[in-house]
Amino acid sequence: MRPPTSLKREFLRKWIMGLQLCSSSKKEMSFVERKKAIKLSADVAMASARNAATRWSRALISKASKDDSHKGIVECILGPDLESLKGASLSMDLHSNKNISKKILRKSRSIRLAKKSCSQKVMASSIAKRLVKKRTQVLKSLVPGGESMTEFSLIEETLDYIFSLRAQVDVMRHLANATELLNRK
Repeated sequence: MRPPTSLKREFLRKWIMGLQLCSSSKKEMSFVERKKAIKLSADVAMASARNAATRWSRALISKASKDDSHKGIVECILGPDLESLKGASLSMDLHSNKNISKKILRKSRSIRLAKKSCSQKVMASSIAKRLVKKRTQVLKSLVPGGESMTEFSLIEETLDYIFSLRAQVDVMRHLANATELLNRK
């Protein structure tokens, strides 16, 4: 993992490129359009700053590059790395179908297991397992690309994603503070 300052610097550089492209492409943007453009450019910039080294970053790049209306922003932020990063993210998409069929099998197996009568001890353990499974599903829905991850890789990717989100928030907070200071003068 790269040091936080270089990650923040790289994110800021790429995010500003995306924001400049958004502001120059459309002069009149609604509040919702502006919000989506800021989020898209921040997501792609952070994924690009991580060099698509993680599954969540590849998932963000893949999702953004699939939408034709976002191609200009994605191409601008990723620059010459576009083809290699898109290739890495497309290979990740191929593995997701395999995991969907695994989910179906697990679900049918869990239904059969639930129908069996259990003692109190087994019942408590099954409740705990269901709680963990439910929380894991929630976590998988929060982390980009999390649906196709195993539990172990999900924890690893979540930690990296949180680290990157914190860096993103720090950069945005500093930028907002700097803008506020400039506006006071």
